[in-house]
Amino acid sequence: MNSRLHYVKASPEGYQAMLGLEQFLQTSGLEPVLLHLIKLRASQINGCAYCVDMHWKDLRAAGESEERLYMLSAWHEATVYSERERAALAFTEAVTLVSETHVPDAVYAEAKNHFSDTELVNLTIAIATINAWNRLAITFRTEPGKYHAPKTAAQK
Repeated sequence: MNSRLHYVKASPEGYQAMLGLEQFLQTSGLEPVLLHLIKLRASQINGCAYCVDMHWKDLRAAGESEERLYMLSAWHEATVYSERERAALAFTEAVTLVSETHVPDAVYAEAKNHFSDTELVNLTIAIATINAWNRLAITFRTEPGKYHAPKTAAQK
């Protein structure tokens, strides 16, 4: 697969705006592992190889287990996720597939049981942001496999 264009070079201001959303999410109060899990799940749904590669590597760098990573596509049946994570994953799927699901009341209610109003809005922003990244990477054919996770303090 050949890259179509380098969107960072073509629109550095747009890229900076996207990074602004990422910076906000880092201080949003949502757990970093939860954010990476929802980013990985949305990327799986959207078929974004670049983002699947990135968030898999980020989760491994954060110490996530292989089991939780390979079970993610079948999380409905897996017992390795907390109730809060399961609610976030269901919400992620519904929001990512919004044209099909319109975010069912039951999914929203379950998410509301595990997240405050602010967290729920921030979770939705996180899901919208990864969906935007997926669309950029897929549209412009960003090459997967070249991403390297940042080193953690323990790795430095």
